[in-house]
Amino acid sequence: YSTDFEVHRNWLAITHNLPLSQWYYEATSEWTLDYPPFFAWFEYALSHIAKYFDPKMLVIENLNYTSRATIFFQRFSVIFTDILFIYAVRECCRCVDGKRAAKDILEKPTFILAVLLLWNFGLLIVDHIHFQYNGFLFGLMLLSVARLCQKRYLEGALLFAVLLHFKHIYVYVAPAYGIYLLRSYCFTANNADGSLKWRSFSLLHVTLLGLIVCLVSALSLGPFIVLGQLPQVISRLFPFKRGLCHAYWAPNFWALYNAMDKALTIFGLRCNFLDPTKIPKASMTGGLVQEFQHTVLPSVTPLATLICTFISILPSVFCLWFKPQGPRGFLQCLVLCALSSFMFGWHVHEKAILLAILPLSLLSVQRAKDAGIYLILTTTGHFSLFPLLFTPPELPIKILLMLLFTVYSFSSLKSLFRRERPLLNWLETIYLVQLVPLEIFCEFIFPLTPWKRHFPFIPLLMTSVYCALGVTYAWLKLYVSVLTERISVRQKAE
Repeated sequence: YSTDFEVHRNWLAITHNLPLSQWYYEATSEWTLDYPPFFAWFEYALSHIAKYFDPKMLVIENLNYTSRATIFFQRFSVIFTDILFIYAVRECCRCVDGKRAAKDILEKPTFILAVLLLWNFGLLIVDHIHFQYNGFLFGLMLLSVARLCQKRYLEGALLFAVLLHFKHIYVYVAPAYGIYLLRSYCFTANNADGSLKWRSFSLLHVTLLGLIVCLVSALSLGPFIVLGQLPQVISRLFPFKRGLCHAYWAPNFWALYNAMDKALTIFGLRCNFLDPTKIPKASMTGGLVQEFQHTVLPSVTPLATLICTFISILPSVFCLWFKPQGPRGFLQCLVLCALSSFMFGWHVHEKAILLAILPLSLLSVQRAKDAGIYLILTTTGHFSLFPLLFTPPELPIKILLMLLFTVYSFSSLKSLFRRERPLLNWLETIYLVQLVPLEIFCEFIFPLTPWKRHFPFIPLLMTSVYCALGVTYAWLKLYVSVLTERISVRQKAE
């Protein structure tokens, strides 16, 4: 079973048995509570249902406890909370223009979007095979997006504020929300050329947004502020000592950076440019979550990743502010913020790619260029999740599910935009096709070689680095597309 079963079992036990003042201090298990308070209360609520299935799962000292009843409850709770995700998808489909000509309902943008979201391969394996509670969290995010698209700004702001206090990873996309709300809700009118009309600024609207943020934050963090435990909560939410990369490198810029450092190290040793006695052991390829030092390239600090992330999201935020382009511009900025944070963030998990893939689904059914970017990102990002399912029985399941979703994505979007240019060029197609031999090598050939005993991390390294190339390409292509679109709009206005 995935370690996340034990993670959430432990959190159920902590919140059920201990007073609030001990939730973020308890450390019997290595899987300490490191989510915001709203999620802790969510676990607390679940624990009062869990006791009717198997009360032994709520004993803190029962480390790695599993039983059929425990697994059934955890699986069922994920399925039940997905109701919110299903409702959010329905609301998002209402925001998409469904007037595009189609022979039948199967070719309508709304139907295609519903399938791309509800049957998303990545979300399916992460939540229902690997096990996590991402479905209802993404449901909150998509519902907040839908409310903003429907110009129900306060509802959207409230939903996103609540979401941040369920899981703080969504702070990655907070700049998109903040700028869009400020630009579209706090400034109530534009000039004829689309520029900002400063006199339309509404102090009332700013006050209402501020009240929402403050009230939600007070409800979540208030008890811990009163207890004087806010620094402890913050230290649990942002554990910088876990190192630059997760045990399995997320396919981002730092995966390429690490690979380059390893390649330069090997080259330096063979050419006698480096002293073998002064080189640390390969901790960053040992599958451990810890801090490590690069050998040749400069070591990366949390501050460096923060600066890189900040710089990488600035162009998208500026585009949203000066040329908002309505809900479409907001979605573009949201996806770029998610991708930029994924590319340069500290200790990014591979699962965080879903934070960009799901909202990009809304853009993919509206324009052919976005559909092409979506196909590259979703195929590469989903393939990068394969190592999460590593047992032999899971191999045919993940391959079959991936094939089904990928074939549908390509066929449905190609049919939707059949009158426009091809969604992928020949180079992009070749890159994606090469995922097949990569998977064959990692799953079937490498285990038979003597390298497996001495270099067990090679399949993970190859998967991460190859997928990082695709994710980086999709990020850059989307950025170029957005900037080109804004320049074109400005030229037409002039």
